[in-house]
Amino acid sequence: MKRVSMADVAARAGVSGQTVSRVVNGSPRVDPATRSRVTAAMDALGYRPHRAARALRTGRTQTLGLVATTLATTGNSRMLQAVADAATDRGYSLVVATLGGETIETAFERLRDQGVDGAIVLNEATASARDAAVPDDLRLVVVDAPVADRFDVVQTAHAEGAAEAVRYLLGLGHRTVHHLAGPTGSFSADERERGWREALAAAGAQTPEPLRGDWSAASGHARGVELPAEATAVFAANDQMALGLLRALAESGRPVPEEVSVVGFDDVMDAADYRPPLTTVRQDFDTLGACAVEVLVSRIETTGPPRLVSISAELVVRASSGPVSH
Repeated sequence: MKRVSMADVAARAGVSGQTVSRVVNGSPRVDPATRSRVTAAMDALGYRPHRAARALRTGRTQTLGLVATTLATTGNSRMLQAVADAATDRGYSLVVATLGGETIETAFERLRDQGVDGAIVLNEATASARDAAVPDDLRLVVVDAPVADRFDVVQTAHAEGAAEAVRYLLGLGHRTVHHLAGPTGSFSADERERGWREALAAAGAQTPEPLRGDWSAASGHARGVELPAEATAVFAANDQMALGLLRALAESGRPVPEEVSVVGFDDVMDAADYRPPLTTVRQDFDTLGACAVEVLVSRIETTGPPRLVSISAELVVRASSGPVSH
C-alpha cells in the first residue's frame, strides 16, 4: 500500500504543503481552524509523520519530557493529563520521568537520552530544578515555582486564590480562619499560606498557628482531630486534606457548615460530591497544562528572555461553608 504523503494531506485539506508541514512540526503559525482541517485530513487518510526523518531534517524529535516527583498526587496526575492532551494537540509525544530516589539531574539525562526537545517540571520537583545543573540543550518550563532567570515559569495565582477564600469566610462573619497547610518547601503550599496570612492581616484578624499536612486525606483527618474547639472556619490547602478534615469533624460531632465552615483548594473532580459538597478554589489544570506546553514549544522554536505566566484561580461556593453561628 502506498504511504500517505504530505501532498496527499494538503490536497484533501485544501492547503499548501508548507501549511501541512507547519502543523506536523507543531508550529504556532497556523490558525486553529486550518490546524483542525489539516489534522482531520491526516486522520481520514491515516497519515503518520515519519519522526526519524523529521528529526534529521529539523534537529527536533517532536517529543517533550515531563518531570515529577510522583504521579500519585491529584495535582500531578491532573497536570500530566493536561500536558499530555496539549502536547498531542501540538503534534508532540510525551515522555515522563518520575524522580523516585534519583536526582533531577539524572532525570534530565534520561530525557536527553530519549531525545526530548524540552521538558516541563511539575510542582514539588521544581525545588530541585532551581539549583540543578541543566544541560545547555534542554529547554525547560517549570510549573509552580518562583520567578527565575534560568527558565520559563507557569504558575497558578495561589496566594490570590487563597486570599479570596479567606476574605469570603471573613465576610460570612467568622472572626478568623484557621489553616490546614501543605508541606513546608512546596511552592504552592507556601503561596497558599502566604495568601491566607496576608488576607487575615489586611482584615486585622488574628492569625492562628497553622496545622500542617502532607496533601493526603489521611493527614487532613489527623490534623482535623487537633482542630481547636473555638475554630469556626478552616481553609485547607487542598481538597484531599479538606476531605480528611470533613471526616474528622463528622466523627467529633461538629456539623459542617453549621459549626465549622470548610474551604479547600483545587476543585478536584469529586469535590461537588463530598459530604457536604465542598466550597473550594478552582485551579484550572487544563489551562495550566496547555500554557506550559505552549510556552515550552515557543521556547524550543525561538529565543528570548524567560517568561512568567500566572493563571488565576476561582472561588467555587458550595454547601461546606456558611455564616458563622451565634
